Amino acid sequence: MLEPAYQADVVIVGAGVAGLSAAHRLTSQGVTVAVLEAAPCVGGRMSTEKVDGFRLDRIGQLLSTAYPELRFAPGLDGLVLRPFAPGVLLHGDGRHHRVDAPAGARSARGALHAVRALASAPRGMPGPRWVAASRRAASRRATFRVLPGAGQGTASRAARAAAPLGGAVDQARLGAALTRFATVPVERLLARPELPAGQSLAARGLPARTIDGFLRPLLAALLCDPALTTSSRCADLALRAFAGGRLCVPEGGAEALPELLAQTLPTGTVHTGVRVTSVSTTSVTTAEHGELRCRAVLLATDARAAAELLPGLRVPDFHPVTVVHHTTDEPPRTGAALLLDADRGGPVAHTAVISEVDPSRAPSGRALISSTVLGAPPSDLETAVRTHLARLYGTPTHRWETLAVHHTPEAVPAMPAPHDLRRPVRLLAGLYVCGDHRDTSTIQGALHSAHRATTAILKDLGAAGSMHRADPTPTAQAA
Repeated sequence: MLEPAYQADVVIVGAGVAGLSAAHRLTSQGVTVAVLEAAPCVGGRMSTEKVDGFRLDRIGQLLSTAYPELRFAPGLDGLVLRPFAPGVLLHGDGRHHRVDAPAGARSARGALHAVRALASAPRGMPGPRWVAASRRAASRRATFRVLPGAGQGTASRAARAAAPLGGAVDQARLGAALTRFATVPVERLLARPELPAGQSLAARGLPARTIDGFLRPLLAALLCDPALTTSSRCADLALRAFAGGRLCVPEGGAEALPELLAQTLPTGTVHTGVRVTSVSTTSVTTAEHGELRCRAVLLATDARAAAELLPGLRVPDFHPVTVVHHTTDEPPRTGAALLLDADRGGPVAHTAVISEVDPSRAPSGRALISSTVLGAPPSDLETAVRTHLARLYGTPTHRWETLAVHHTPEAVPAMPAPHDLRRPVRLLAGLYVCGDHRDTSTIQGALHSAHRATTAILKDLGAAGSMHRADPTPTAQAA
């Protein structure tokens, strides 16, 4: 419980991943911090519902082992990431097509070794060791393979299996493009001309079949944007992370990441159930505890809540996300793959037997299938999703049990072109803002915005005389 006279160097409003990460960076430098959260628990949109032994993410954004902040942000040393199978599994023309694009930068032989090492990594490997394996993989050149499904052993069947991606030449061109994404410096990506992501794909020099059958469904899943109106620079960063790492989820659910950050902060730093009603450069006013004085205030809420406290802040549009969770005792045979619909023949953008990726999310003997619908959900959501999943997995779904349907209208801030990937985090001396709406709308973006904001705060708090300084120079990190 906060005392009315409590004071801190910095008050952080919001206990999502951005606010909690900022608290770690500040406390590690000897700055006293109070994190105030209106909700009864930390995490914000990174929340997980528990139902009969299942752990069900409300949004379930995809993470990547290539996100630099997951490796370097303080407080995340104990984070355990569960990787999907390498690449993705495409459903197109009634078949499954595995697209394997492992990470790297040096030799194809080294890439194959990295893929085998990652695929055989034991489940539950501690975060730092697993990340070290990921970083070793990221130092090797990307390869690209299309693997035919079971029973497609002949050359003609293998050729048909590659239909969504084109022939061997088209696949080689895609592999070369992903290799370039994995190795190109971030500064060069951000210097490219900016267009909506969907329009920029045609300029890649890839055939329409490859774009429509692979890149569009992949980017829709990574950006939560089915129309691909997102800035091409944000899309390029997403492709860079895909080509340079492995898609993954936190063990135990999305909430594991913010809970780990909160648990590893000094005792008494985080205060939940505290609603902030106004802010200034030297204090915050709360509904429960009156005014709390400080030397600086950092707003780390979502964009809408930040604008309510500071009306001059812009509120972006948002991408709605609906996640449907099913369970069955006879899981589809897709393993730990992320399954995309190359044909885009239904409401499901991507789906996975998530209990194969992270067994801790389902009780023994039960499979958890989590499926994501992007945009406005159809009126007959339950029927439409079941019908689509039956086609994607090639198995009846009418006996699957629905555990939960989570619809979040403002799940992910939109990043249409033109988009400033490094929006100012320093509003004026003593008042700062961070969150995925100031960077890119990914977990990497939220963490990186916190990094930028704390850099500005530390400079200002340590400055002699006037605190009026410019926003820190953007760092060369993938967003």
